[in-house]
Amino acid sequence: MTDAPILIIGAGMGGLSAAALLVAQGVPVVVLERQPTPGGKLRQVEVAGAAIDAGPTVFTMRWVFERLFAEAGGDFASEVRLAPTELLARHAWDDRGIFDLFADPAATEQSIGEFFGATEVRGYRAFSAEAKAIYDVLLGSFLEGSRPTPITLMTRIGLRRLPEALAIKPHQSLWRALTRHFADARLRQLFGRYATYCGASPFAAPATLMLIAHVEQQGVWLAKDGMHAIAKAIEALALRQGAAFRYGAAVDAVLVEGGRAVGVRLAGGEELRGSAVLCNADPAALAVGKFGDAARRATPGAERMQRSLSSMTWMVNAPTGGFPLVRHNVFFSDDYRAEFDAIFARGQLPARPTVYVCAQDRDDRGGWVGASSEQGPERLQLIVNAPANGDGPGPSAAEVVACETATFELLARCGLDITRTPDTSLLMTPAGYEALFPATGGALYGLAAHGWRTPFQRPGAASKLPGLYLAGGGVHPGAGLPMASLSGRLAAMRILSDRARR
Repeated sequence: MTDAPILIIGAGMGGLSAAALLVAQGVPVVVLERQPTPGGKLRQVEVAGAAIDAGPTVFTMRWVFERLFAEAGGDFASEVRLAPTELLARHAWDDRGIFDLFADPAATEQSIGEFFGATEVRGYRAFSAEAKAIYDVLLGSFLEGSRPTPITLMTRIGLRRLPEALAIKPHQSLWRALTRHFADARLRQLFGRYATYCGASPFAAPATLMLIAHVEQQGVWLAKDGMHAIAKAIEALALRQGAAFRYGAAVDAVLVEGGRAVGVRLAGGEELRGSAVLCNADPAALAVGKFGDAARRATPGAERMQRSLSSMTWMVNAPTGGFPLVRHNVFFSDDYRAEFDAIFARGQLPARPTVYVCAQDRDDRGGWVGASSEQGPERLQLIVNAPANGDGPGPSAAEVVACETATFELLARCGLDITRTPDTSLLMTPAGYEALFPATGGALYGLAAHGWRTPFQRPGAASKLPGLYLAGGGVHPGAGLPMASLSGRLAAMRILSDRARR
C-alpha cells in the first residue's frame, strides 16, 4: 500500500502544510475538503459585495512559512505579499485615552512611559526579558518537537538549562505573573489578552504564554492580499508538486481494517483507499464518532477536555467615524475577570465584553490600503469572546441581542461609530462555528490552555489508531496559524518516518 496516496481530511493550515511537504518528498497526496475553498478557519466571507477575512488576522513567526516553502520547492517571499508592522495594536478603555503597542520594545517603552509612567516601563522591561527567556527554552524543546511528556520535555531542555526551565513558571497563572510586573490593571489586561490567542482565560492560563510577547516583538506582518491568500498560496505550492485536491468532498468515515486506517468513505458513499490517513479536524470529532465508530479510539477522551473560547464575530462592510482605527484595535471591558467568569464558569456571553476590531482596509498607522478611502465603507471583523456551547442550547436570542448591544455601546463610548445595517453586517455565533467545525461547540482553539498539564494533553501527530495521523490547531503544538502549520510538519515527518520503517 506504500504507493497508495496519503488521504488528508481537511484543507486547513495543518493539512495544507503536510500536503506540501509530503508531495515534495515524492509521496502522493489527496486532500479532501468539504468546503469549496482551502484554509479551514483561514476563510473569507462576502458582505455587501466585499470579501472579508473571517478567521485569523495576525501573522507571526514568518520563519515557519519560509521554511515550509523552501522545503516544498517554493519561495515564500515571492508568493505571499506581506508588509511588516511597526504599530502592533491600538488599545482603548472607554474614553480614557489611546495606548499603542509597538513591535520595537524601545517604542513601546516610550509609549508606556507617556501613558502609564516610568515605573511601568521598568515592569515592561522585566516582562519582556522573561518572555524571551521562556521562548528560548520552549522553541526547540516544545514548539518544534513532537509532543513531549513532562519528563521528555525536561530531557530535551537538558540539565545544564535546568534553571532556565524552572523559570518558565508553568504552575503560575499568566495573570499572577503579570501582577508581578505591572501595577496598572490596564497593562495586565493588555498583556493578559495573549491567553485569548490560545482560547484561554488569563486567570487560568499558564505564565508560559508570556512568550507570545516575544513572538510579536520578532515581527508581525500584514497580508497585502488578505489572510486567505496565505492558504491559497500553500495550496498552489502543493499543487505544483503534484498534490490532488477535491473540494465539496465530505468524509463520513475512516475505514479501518485489521486494526489500521486504510481509507475513507465520502458522504456520497464513495470509498477511497490510502496508505495512511491524516485528519486535519478537531480531535473531538474523531472521539465522538463524526468519522465513524471505528475511528473513535484514535483520540480517546478528547471530547471530555475543557473547550477553548468560541466567539461572537461580526463581519461588517460599513462606513466608520470618530475613533482613529489602525489594522488591529482592542476595546477593553471594565471588568476583565467578570468577562471570563461568565464564559468559563457559567457558560454565558459576557455582559461587558472586550472587543477586538480588525480594520482590514487600514495599515498599521491607520492609512488606507488598496483602493479603499475614507469616503466609503470599510471592511471590519469584530470579535467578542464567547463560550463554546454551540452544540447545546447556547445563548437565547435575547442574550445575543444584549451582547451585541453591549459590544457596540462600548465602541461608541470609545468614540467609534459604525454605520451598519442588516445588509452590511454578518454575525457568526458559536452555533455557526459548530456547523463549520463539528464536535467543537464552536471552540476555535481546541482545548483550553488552562493549567500546566494542558500542553501535554493535546494529541500528537500519531493517533492511537495505526495509520491515522493528526494535524491542526487542536493537536500539538497548539492553536494559531504557525502552530497549526508546525503540526502539519510534525505529521508529515512522522508519516515519512513510519513509511521508511515499513
